[in-house]
Amino acid sequence: MLQSPEQKYSPNVAPTNNYTPVKPATSPVEQATIGRSLVVKGEVSGSEALFIDGRVEGSINFPDNRVTVGRNGIVAANITANEVVIMGKVQGNVQCADRLDIRSEGLLAGDVITHRISVEEGAILKGGVEVRNPEKKDQKTQAQSQNKQESQKAATATATAGTT
Repeated sequence: MLQSPEQKYSPNVAPTNNYTPVKPATSPVEQATIGRSLVVKGEVSGSEALFIDGRVEGSINFPDNRVTVGRNGIVAANITANEVVIMGKVQGNVQCADRLDIRSEGLLAGDVITHRISVEEGAILKGGVEVRNPEKKDQKTQAQSQNKQESQKAATATATAGTT
C-alpha cells in the first residue's frame, strides 16, 4: 500500500498551529457616531472623526479631523474641523482648515471659511464664503518681512550718510 507523505493525526501529539493572522494594510479609521435617534445639546469635541446622523445643537470642534453630517443629520451649531462633509442640514458657521464638501442633498445656512470648497449640483448654500490660500498667506508674510528689511537698510544708509 502506498502511504501519503502527510503525517497522520496522533492523539498523543498536540497539533501545531501555523496560522498567523494577517493585519490589514491600513488600520480602520476611528470614527464616533451620533445616531439617528440621538439629540446632543452643548459642545461636542474630540480627536477622531465624527459622523452625525442625529441632531446636534451648540458647537462642534474637531480641528484635526473630519466631521460628516449624514443625510438624516440636523445641526444647529458652529463647526470647526479639518474637513467637513455635509449631506444633511447645517445651520451655523463652518470653519475648515482644509476642505468643505456640500453634497447634492446637503444644506448649509451660515458663513464659511475654508481653503477648498466643493458644492455639488442640487446643494444649497446660504451665506458668505471666504476661501483662504495658505500659500498666499506665506507669500504675504515673506513680502512684509522683505519690505521691513529694505526699509531698515534704507534707514541705516540714511543715518550713515547724514553722519559723514
